Amino acid sequence: MLTALANTLPHFRHTQSGQFFLMAGPCVIEGEDMALRIAERIKHLTDKLQIPYIFKGSYRKANRSRLDSFTGIGDEKALRILQKVGREIGVPTVTDIHESEEAALAAEYVDVLQIPAFLCRQTDLLIAAAKTGKVVNIKKGQFLSGEAMKFAVDKVQESGNMNVILTERGNSFGYSDLVVDYRNLPAMQRFGVPVVMDVTHALQKPNQSSGVTGGQPALIEIIAKAAIAVGADGLFIETHPTPTTALSDGANMLPLDQLEGLLQRLTRLRDAVRPTGEVSAQGLNA
Repeated sequence: MLTALANTLPHFRHTQSGQFFLMAGPCVIEGEDMALRIAERIKHLTDKLQIPYIFKGSYRKANRSRLDSFTGIGDEKALRILQKVGREIGVPTVTDIHESEEAALAAEYVDVLQIPAFLCRQTDLLIAAAKTGKVVNIKKGQFLSGEAMKFAVDKVQESGNMNVILTERGNSFGYSDLVVDYRNLPAMQRFGVPVVMDVTHALQKPNQSSGVTGGQPALIEIIAKAAIAVGADGLFIETHPTPTTALSDGANMLPLDQLEGLLQRLTRLRDAVRPTGEVSAQGLNA
């Protein structure tokens, strides 16, 4: 599974089906039963719709507004659950890392190492992730343009790892809000790597006065449809059986029972907008 993922990711935009891929799961690993149940349900849906699937779950949440916010059930316990999901459900897995020394540890359990948006410029972290040989998913900083992410890609690839994904998740705009500039998707695709739209984090309302991040989950379908229309290679969606009881980021997660209908509509949209041939930017501007 690891080798297949590493060989396939650079070519997701050129698969015969032309289908987008999906990174989805809970914000954070809350327990084994829930993780397996979510992964199994999403795997069933994505198999039916022929959508390549990567299970997402954070083993630890290091970036919290308040000291008393939930951060995880324990690093190795959560990582072992991620490993079990991968083996039993038969899907690749992704989790985020925050410090250079976490890269080697997490790489023992998962297939994709994710670099959080706030840390996308951290050279030592990117190099450590690259040197594990795992696929590296770098989230674009809320403070950066798509074009600026070239340097993050270069740091990983020049460290000997060509398996890179870039993920758009919105830009800071005013106070406690984000806005998505869809120009960033084609801008980052020019680097020759798959580009993902992080649908749910793009709808966060960070830095609320309560110290708990808010969100706008009613707009999930709008953000996802726009990303597919623009040509995103993949979507990132956090989902939970009951977001209101989720231990992290429940305010912007998609209820699990709404995922099937959303994916059905998105696959139809992908079929409708898939180009019959490549058109260069020069051709469009001529």
